[in-house]
Amino acid sequence: MTAPNPFRWFKTSPEIIRLAAMMYVHFPISLRNIVDLLLERRIDISHETVRFWWNRFGPMFAAEIRRKRVDRMRAFAAWR
Repeated sequence: MTAPNPFRWFKTSPEIIRLAAMMYVHFPISLRNIVDLLLERRIDISHETVRFWWNRFGPMFAAEIRRKRVDRMRAFAAWR
């Protein structure tokens, strides 16, 4: 059985949600600056929307990053 899609009730595409959340993590800037960067790409959202997305999907993205990091570490033969 597959896990349900966490983005199924959102009208915004998962790529935009992931972009906004990962920009907030990657760059040391405020939520309003993230909104300005997205507005340059013609994506008009509120800073509260970015905050909600980060609170909702942030742990899922962090778990995905950790899982990929561990998989890369296990690729080395000397790692135990």
